Amino acid sequence: MAGAPPKGKVKEDRHFVTALARGLEVLSCFRSSDKMLGNQELARRCGLPKSTVSRLTYTLTKLGFLDYVEESGRYRLGSATLSLGSAMLARMDVRQIARPLMQDLADFSQAMVSLGSRDRLSMIYVENCRSQSALTLSLDVGSRIPLATTAMGRAYLAMCSEAERNDLMDRIRELDELAWPRIHEGIEAAIAQYRELGVCCSFGDWQKDVNAIAVAFRPDGGRSLMAINCGGPAFNLSRDFLLEEVRPRLVALGARLERSVTR
Repeated sequence: MAGAPPKGKVKEDRHFVTALARGLEVLSCFRSSDKMLGNQELARRCGLPKSTVSRLTYTLTKLGFLDYVEESGRYRLGSATLSLGSAMLARMDVRQIARPLMQDLADFSQAMVSLGSRDRLSMIYVENCRSQSALTLSLDVGSRIPLATTAMGRAYLAMCSEAERNDLMDRIRELDELAWPRIHEGIEAAIAQYRELGVCCSFGDWQKDVNAIAVAFRPDGGRSLMAINCGGPAFNLSRDFLLEEVRPRLVALGARLERSVTR
């Protein structure tokens, strides 16, 4: 289960409801590119027995969080899930403030500018702006990207508290012990970049043909840390252009959002 709490910590917490956590894990398996998923695929993504997943999908269907499609024998997200997501987005007033500013940067850079928040070991896009004349990535609101290898995820790690960062690093290491030395090196380099340049970078680290830079900011003292990135295909968005032309504008955008939403 990518991003799930470490098993040892769960067992120690008597208030933790495992059945509820497993049901939510099933829902979180659906990605923006998934139209429908079957029990076998859900079981593989969750790391749970297929029999357990079958009971969970049955229950979630009864509650309206999943819809069962008889023709394919698979499930799609139901209207109850949509209502939760819509309520969450409606409360994010930062999106309304950020959108025109993000669109200006997208038009300038001829790239894609996205706003995201963390969910376990991923960043989820909650707002997205593209330049109409540019070739951009096929990502949209609701898309997930990795915390450890993307510019947006690294910016989050650079700005979060040391305690949160240590916990997340432990969970990232548990996810892939073999790749951890390389991943850890990239995160540490990105944190050093953030201190020096004010942005975190990912030049081919997430996908070899994708370049991006990102900043993190906190909308106000009581809200969760968020991050905003600018990225696109490497052939259309060079490292030098991002660092020399886009970086100062992205840093200013992050600072402006932090001031605007705090008021």
